[in-house]
Amino acid sequence: MLAAVIFDFDGIIVDSEPMHFRAFNEALKPMDIEMTWEEYCATYIGFDDRDAFRAILKAHNQKHSSRDLKHLIEQKAKVFQTFVQNGEATPLPGAVELIKSIPVRLPVALCSGALREDIDPILEKLGIDSAFSVIVTAEDTPKSKPDPAPYRLTLEKLGISDPATAIAIEDTPAGIMSAKRAGLKVLAVTNSYDHEFLLEADAVTDSLEKVSRPDLENIVL
Repeated sequence: MLAAVIFDFDGIIVDSEPMHFRAFNEALKPMDIEMTWEEYCATYIGFDDRDAFRAILKAHNQKHSSRDLKHLIEQKAKVFQTFVQNGEATPLPGAVELIKSIPVRLPVALCSGALREDIDPILEKLGIDSAFSVIVTAEDTPKSKPDPAPYRLTLEKLGISDPATAIAIEDTPAGIMSAKRAGLKVLAVTNSYDHEFLLEADAVTDSLEKVSRPDLENIVL
């Protein structure tokens, strides 16, 4: 029996990955670092800001202090918020409708590598800020996806002892790996990657418009 539905945020609820990509590059400009969209998708998408910046700086042989890292994360967050305020955070097809269709008796959670300050204004704007009984974000775990820590914490907060009774909805290989390593079932959506990159999931769809609550229940059977 389905015990909980856990949504990723970026690339599942909102089409925000291009916004994150642009915000990363804006924050990195003073260091003369610029990555391509292909590099972002191949390596950094699915990481939280902290781990993404660490990996980017390491790839460019840039030494950094914890203060440098904190500054980059803050600058990136400021740029991202300007995009949100400009109305660029648009919902992906079917996501809000699916969330609203889930009955109150079935817990709905959010497990994301984004910052809470990036998430909250968008959830409020979409009218789903009260839909989630648990929200786990980048600040809540020392390790980000693909590590299982974010999903393990989400399950703990939900009070779920059998991970296989919960389903995660993800759009990246890193997110799928995180959820699967935590023992969850996974529905992947081809919003950010083609089908062949998401085959580790239990099921794959090209749109949440095609997914209903009974479909989610069938995946955990």
